[in-house]
Amino acid sequence: MTTEPLTAADRCDRCSAQAYVRVVLPVGELLFCGHHARAHAPAYAGVATHVHDETDRLHAEHGQA
Repeated sequence: MTTEPLTAADRCDRCSAQAYVRVVLPVGELLFCGHHARAHAPAYAGVATHVHDETDRLHAEHGQA
């Protein structure tokens, strides 16, 4: 399992925005921006072996929305 912090080089697999969530699956991993992580959570919640969520950084880096 990868526990390294996500960096600006890590990109969302859906839209190429900066990834803030890593979803570890039995056969690999997916990276998502905050928006797509929320949108796809119902699909990966039951199969993910680990979810590394750094979306709290969005508020620290970009202020409250």
